[in-house]
Amino acid sequence: MPRITRDEVEHVASLARLSLSDEEARRASEELDRVLGYVELLREVDTRDVQPTAHAIPLETPLRPDRAEPPLDPRLALAGAPESVDSAFVVPKVIESEDEG
Repeated sequence: MPRITRDEVEHVASLARLSLSDEEARRASEELDRVLGYVELLREVDTRDVQPTAHAIPLETPLRPDRAEPPLDPRLALAGAPESVDSAFVVPKVIESEDEG
């Protein structure tokens, strides 16, 4: 019995506003079923002695010193802006107020 049905795939596709052909829905169902099968296989792996943040290879995170530096000159920041007023970018209005409604 499949772990994920074609109906479930079509339901999720509709939630995502995706239109799937019959072939795409069938293939997605089969592929997702294989993924879920692999996840079940991974559940059998004994991870009791593995720390949650362990990696297969050592990873170093490059960090810079955390120190305050002078801010960017506003004129320089706005140099490439198509339009600005004082020290601000001018952008199109995207949110209407409640009064404009």
